[in-house]
Amino acid sequence: MTIQATETQILLIEDNPADAELTMDALCESHLDNQIMWLKDGAEAIDFIFGEHSEINIQRVRLVLLDLQLPRINGLDVLRRIRSEELTRRLPVVVLTSSREESDVVRAYDLGINSYLVKPVDSDSFMKVVKELGLYWMLLNKSPGEAK
Repeated sequence: MTIQATETQILLIEDNPADAELTMDALCESHLDNQIMWLKDGAEAIDFIFGEHSEINIQRVRLVLLDLQLPRINGLDVLRRIRSEELTRRLPVVVLTSSREESDVVRAYDLGINSYLVKPVDSDSFMKVVKELGLYWMLLNKSPGEAK
């Protein structure tokens, strides 16, 4: 599973198929759907980001949407690993989770997330949040090396 070096990607790390589908639908409505790689658990994410083809895979990823409640390796451990490596340290990571726990918010920010969003329960609100999130991070935000 590799990304072509010419593609710009959103890395969606989400174990819930319904939430993943809603997220991808919202991004599709924002014309960002051809740029999504969906990974279903923390171990799969670590393998994709840091595995055999890591430099190729991560080269064009511009945004990570990360759930915290993941099987095998939780989202905070994935985040910790992303922030510990030079190759991925500046990669924008947005936590998109159902957890409203203050301890999760604090730990995620302590580990270096760029934003923490609680998934709205209502599907229309969820879609709106993801659309705005995708447009901001993919079209408006400038990462190092892009601000020219």
